[in-house]
Amino acid sequence: MKIQKANAGVLTNFEVLDFLRSRGAKIDPMGCLGAVAVSECKVYEYILKTPACNQTRESIYEFVKRSEGFRLAEADKLNVINWRPSSAADAYAMIEECGKRFSRDERGEACDEDERVQEFLDMVKEVLPAPPKAEVETAEAEAEAEAEAEAVEAEAEVEAMQE
Repeated sequence: MKIQKANAGVLTNFEVLDFLRSRGAKIDPMGCLGAVAVSECKVYEYILKTPACNQTRESIYEFVKRSEGFRLAEADKLNVINWRPSSAADAYAMIEECGKRFSRDERGEACDEDERVQEFLDMVKEVLPAPPKAEVETAEAEAEAEAEAEAVEAEAEVEAMQE
């Protein structure tokens, strides 16, 4: 792997996940030997347990566009995309000076901070897909899909041998 441009910017978990998928990363480290490093498989496995696994480029672009009225810093946008807050406590924890930023609306007029945070959370829930229900379900679903694909391949081989 060759570095094209050092420090070109930050990546969302979705972008890292997309990159690892393009390189052939799998949950099973034995399944991706040679294609990617074992550490990349571990990162892939971890990111599958985050909201990034259900996101699309379109949902991220839509969030960035719609979040402009909330005057978020780039780091705040990155945190929200990566972790998808679902409560006011989450928003206050991941957005720097959340109270200050949400005490004024997009026109700069004073407004109710709690209502503004809720408005932001509603937009996040509408635009960014829900995170995986549980990491176990995600792993089971991927394992089930792989097992089904292997079963189809095995059936095709048996049929080919019978002919």
